[in-house]
Amino acid sequence: MAKRADLGAAKAAKKDEFYTQLTDIEKEMRYYRKHFKGKTVFCNCDDPFESNFFKYFVLNFNRLGLKKLIATCYATSPIANQQLSLFDVVESDGPVENKPYKAVVTKVYDTTGDGGVDMFDVAELFKQHENELTELEGDGDFRSEECLALLDEADIVVTNPPFSLFRDYVATLVERKKHFIIIGNVNAITYKEIFPLLKRDEMWIGASIHSGDRAFYVPDDYPLNAAGCGVDADGRKFIRVKGVRWYTNLDFRQRHDELILAKRYAPEKYHMYDNYDAINVDKTADIPCDYDGIMGVPITFLDKYSPDQFEIVALGHLKDNFTPTKTYINPKKHRKDGTVVSGESVNSDLAYAVEEQPVGQVYYSADNVDGYLMVPYARILIRNKHPEKPKEVH
Repeated sequence: MAKRADLGAAKAAKKDEFYTQLTDIEKEMRYYRKHFKGKTVFCNCDDPFESNFFKYFVLNFNRLGLKKLIATCYATSPIANQQLSLFDVVESDGPVENKPYKAVVTKVYDTTGDGGVDMFDVAELFKQHENELTELEGDGDFRSEECLALLDEADIVVTNPPFSLFRDYVATLVERKKHFIIIGNVNAITYKEIFPLLKRDEMWIGASIHSGDRAFYVPDDYPLNAAGCGVDADGRKFIRVKGVRWYTNLDFRQRHDELILAKRYAPEKYHMYDNYDAINVDKTADIPCDYDGIMGVPITFLDKYSPDQFEIVALGHLKDNFTPTKTYINPKKHRKDGTVVSGESVNSDLAYAVEEQPVGQVYYSADNVDGYLMVPYARILIRNKHPEKPKEVH
């Protein structure tokens, strides 16, 4: 919980400068190599001096057959301002603080003999003036007119956008009809601005991160007050963030692999929702192979979702996303410590009734319910497109 709480605190304080590890970028990008040939890639939340996204695409510029690589950074990027600006290295004109700039790369020399680059000095890319490094007129915000103009020029956007601006960032990419591979929190699945894109198969979860946490570098002024924080061997602060995912609209073969379903439906094994015509499934592995109705599954189901096998019906969370068939009268929330509070939120969530009073769990009660209501965490409502036929009983 400390890691999740730390991410929430970072969002609240607008501490969005989480810098992705090169290994995590490499593991994801290998699934999209065919998409990059002849394309312009834009990393529009990335200081070229610090960004591992920029580093990855320079190191693999020739192997991927890129046409152009563009990167822009924000004016107040904490890590950028802890270092000498690239202009200091290239032009030796003294420090240039709080100056956003763009880097445009069209030429990277092969140093390995196979189209790759062993190591590179960012400054060396620009000293021969074959590539472009110039200051931006504005602050480098991805929503600024000059950055939007660069976005229009790009074919694919690859970056780790600010966590607090994820909704706005995705909306900008969708409006501009851009292909993208970006990082966000798994809970973004439940955002009212994001879920419809997943439902319409206009965006999906990436290939390489489906569980666990990931380490991100953070600025020197970031407080290390959670269990997942630390300092690496080079003295750089990092934080381990739980529940991150890649989001993309570029297709890859693995997302069409269908789940092997080993369970079969039995009424006594699956609770039917009290306020919606669907069954509750607590784990993706428990999805029955022979159920032809609607099922409520955890949001992490999308890690293994194949559009060829399942239909996404709705998000079983909030009335904006699905329509409950029952309104509860005088609902009450019963906490683990025994205290009781108003439970109005139960009218906006999926709920199923149990006969025995839960012990050590949060539950609800209502005047028009026989028994006790359990409200699982946000569920995605799905339907199997090709359910197996139920076994005949002789």
